[in-house]
Amino acid sequence: DTVVEPYNATLSVHQLVENSDETFCIDNEALYDICFRTLKLSTPTYGDLNHLVSIVMSGITTCLRFPGQLNSDLRKLAVNMVPFPRL
Repeated sequence: DTVVEPYNATLSVHQLVENSDETFCIDNEALYDICFRTLKLSTPTYGDLNHLVSIVMSGITTCLRFPGQLNSDLRKLAVNMVPFPRL
């Protein structure tokens, strides 16, 4: 974590909202907490954090990648994940 991390996150929100279809905000501290408490890792590395994020993103996009009754598309995924659309 760096001192400028909150500034980077805050200043990038406008560009992300305007130029991306979907954006997932991930809290590094929450990832560390999951690594410590749930995965019982004493010193998690960035590789561990990236692996955790990759598992989450894989789970989120499963309905897009595999056939089945619960298939969806990116539009439906975005609509169902946003409780209040941009006004």
